[in-house]
Amino acid sequence: MGAPYYQFCPVAKAMELLDERWTMLMLREFLLGATHFNELRRGLPRMSPTLLSHRLDQLQHAGLIERVRDGADVRYALTRAGEELHPVVEQLSMWGIRWIGELGDADLDPKLLLWDMHRNLDCATAPLTRTVIALQFPDARPGQRQWWLVIHNGVADVCDADPGYEIAIDVRCSLRSLTRYWRGDVEWTALLGSDDARILGPSDLSDALPSWFIRPGYAAVPRVVGSVGVIGS
Repeated sequence: MGAPYYQFCPVAKAMELLDERWTMLMLREFLLGATHFNELRRGLPRMSPTLLSHRLDQLQHAGLIERVRDGADVRYALTRAGEELHPVVEQLSMWGIRWIGELGDADLDPKLLLWDMHRNLDCATAPLTRTVIALQFPDARPGQRQWWLVIHNGVADVCDADPGYEIAIDVRCSLRSLTRYWRGDVEWTALLGSDDARILGPSDLSDALPSWFIRPGYAAVPRVVGSVGVIGS
């Protein structure tokens, strides 16, 4: 897939396959449960559909994924070789959160943030009745400042247009603040204590809100003072 290093070292041989742009992030999405093209697109919103299709063909040819057809439905599944990359991706995630410094503005993406939150809904604590969370991010780009999360029967949907249901909780905060909470850089109480955060709604719902979502495992990783620095600012 990638350019050859012409070395017998297994690290070099592995990176010939894995170091092309987007490849590791595609594997991340598969390991987080994505099986369909549109799910991959939502987890990789800045990757073009054409490039995604090309990379899927490459990963299939390399033996990391298989294409499964069930009638008109097409899904993708990791092979044994792909599954064995789980600890590699996990360790990269832990290293990245421990050593890479603050995020650049270009790294902040409300669509990706809410997509990640939606797939980490805690069905044991989330309300069963339809509950709509309206979110406003004043610091997001124009056209990406208003979002809605609709929770119903243990499933969450991300909407970029008003779904038309009654709003249960209204959240207004900076996109950076909510992203930092989700990454584990700050806790919920610190988010609420910031000047730009406002949560409106019945106290029983607003108090329970953070318990409805399970933050990624890397959120609990201790940070190192004096990290590598900002990447992609």
